[in-house]
Amino acid sequence: MKSPQTPLLRKMKGEHTLANRERKNQMKFYASDEEKDLIDAKMKATGISNFGAYARKMMIDGQIFNIDNAPLREAGPLLSRCSSNINQIAKRVNSTNSIYKEDIDEIKEMMNEIWQLQKSILSSLP
Repeated sequence: MKSPQTPLLRKMKGEHTLANRERKNQMKFYASDEEKDLIDAKMKATGISNFGAYARKMMIDGQIFNIDNAPLREAGPLLSRCSSNINQIAKRVNSTNSIYKEDIDEIKEMMNEIWQLQKSILSSLP
């Protein structure tokens, strides 16, 4: 008489595996100590700690991009400051019905800062 198996487990080549496992094919390879150290360093640089996820991503896509979001974090306060300054200038123009050359120069300078930041962000993308 066969022993009953739970639906979650099945016996396969002497090992218990999940019956509903999405990835059923195990893949292995051997690496030298130097290669392992290099792989570990690249995993750490990408921020991926799961070797299976890292290996699968590299083998399928061939490359992983680790994008530095620091320039994007810089953009938030800069855009907020520009927005606030432009709003103050708009209130002054609405109340006095005139605009000053200094106001236009200030807006141009802020827009130049935004364009420079955008160029910096785009040039850092892979």
